[in-house]
Amino acid sequence: MRKFICLNIVLMLFSCIENKPEIENQEEHKTIGNPLTSSFDYLPTSTTNTIYKHDGYTFSYSEDHEQSEWVAYSLNKNDITFSKFDRPFFEQDPIVKTESADWRNYKKSGYNKGHLCPAGDRKSSYSAYKETFYTSNISPQLYEFNAGIWNRLEEKTRYWAEKYDGIYVITGGVLSNDLETIGKEEVSVPKYFYKILITKDGTKMIGFLVPHEASEKPLYEFVVSVDEIEKRTGIDFFPKLDNNIEKTLESATEYKKWSF
Repeated sequence: MRKFICLNIVLMLFSCIENKPEIENQEEHKTIGNPLTSSFDYLPTSTTNTIYKHDGYTFSYSEDHEQSEWVAYSLNKNDITFSKFDRPFFEQDPIVKTESADWRNYKKSGYNKGHLCPAGDRKSSYSAYKETFYTSNISPQLYEFNAGIWNRLEEKTRYWAEKYDGIYVITGGVLSNDLETIGKEEVSVPKYFYKILITKDGTKMIGFLVPHEASEKPLYEFVVSVDEIEKRTGIDFFPKLDNNIEKTLESATEYKKWSF
């Protein structure tokens, strides 16, 4: 059953992680140029006007689809250091006012609880790791997809985070009104998932759009422009970038620039 949404639009500076979840007005942030500064606001717009912030990531929640339309975070070397944490249970997110989906929607559905911000990207502390198990951070994913092509992309993302001394990551499923749903709360099953990366010096940006199916294809075959992902989702991913820089970066589709 759908729940009534009554929340204000909010936005946080992603690079300034605070100790308390909160909501802010997105109009307060400044437009900057290149190179990016430590206060660069790389949060996308929200089509739902509902943005929340945890210590380790920020997300725009879609009550209609019972999942986040995007999750965004800064990924650094200390976030992916080896730590053997006990795996927690999935829980509903306590800061989502309309309540995130109950994990039981996934039971016997044929779909995994697929992380958007991977647990492997939040190993700097157990509290950051545990936050990734809120249901606001998961989406229905086929096992073959979750453990296959999507896992390979997550591993590559961590490789680039180390190579480029930190990157910004935005990821989610492409949500629309024609999707299959699971569970009593009708959690949408995306047909595509995307991941967008930008280096902290603002010189490189890359987007991936991956069909929700098993695939052995190389990652470069899923590279698309960020412009293409914006058309599919209706989201403006970098509204605070200088327009000329945004136009150049968001049209890029060059995988080799990231590999060398």
